Amino acid sequence: MRVAIVSDIHGNRHAFEAVLDAVEASECHEMWCLGDLVGYGAEPDACVELARRYAAICLAGNHDLGVRGALPLEEFSRGAALAARWTQNVISPETRDYLDRLEPAHLNENVGLYHASPRDPVWEYVLSPLQAELCLDAQSHRVCLIGHSHVALSFSRDEGESASGQTRGPGEELDITGGEWLVNPGSVGQPRDGDPRAGWLELDLEAGEAVYRRTEYDIAGAAAAIRAARLPDSLAERLSYGQ
Repeated sequence: MRVAIVSDIHGNRHAFEAVLDAVEASECHEMWCLGDLVGYGAEPDACVELARRYAAICLAGNHDLGVRGALPLEEFSRGAALAARWTQNVISPETRDYLDRLEPAHLNENVGLYHASPRDPVWEYVLSPLQAELCLDAQSHRVCLIGHSHVALSFSRDEGESASGQTRGPGEELDITGGEWLVNPGSVGQPRDGDPRAGWLELDLEAGEAVYRRTEYDIAGAAAAIRAARLPDSLAERLSYGQ
């Protein structure tokens, strides 16, 4: 089965719709979301409705948990906390109900799914080989999918060796048939790896192959929605830079 892996939507309807169109045109049979449907963007209800309709599996990210009151907003950055409070005030009861049912990890598939990491499904940013090493020691699946960092990357470890990894660009392919893996698809709604296009991943579970994808979307429209909602301008500005 070929699955589209998405993460970190962050209320960016324009990016999510563009990725869903690309997934529809691909050979993927399902879509799995690693969390943070809401957060920095201005259209949380629309993004949650799209996830309700199209995601076969959906996790809770730290922003989802913050909006539903499961995490104190004092633990978030100023901009993230402001966006979370705004989101709490505008989302529909249906959106809140959906977010309330999500968990930050899902371990019932052939691969492990975590919003952040196998060691800390909510908060850990896995960005170094040392962190990857510790997570690979902790995980129960040979291959795990992670989000949260907004960076398209992968780490792997063969038996008897140390973990290594790197960021990944569009079209790069992974052979995950051997070794242990942590694979991050990047962010749909707010990439932070220098490429402003929406990031996602095609994963062939039977062949053990993964391909990184980037999709163009209406960045100006997403930024305009943020500004119209009077959210911090920096949340709109950064979209053009992939930062």
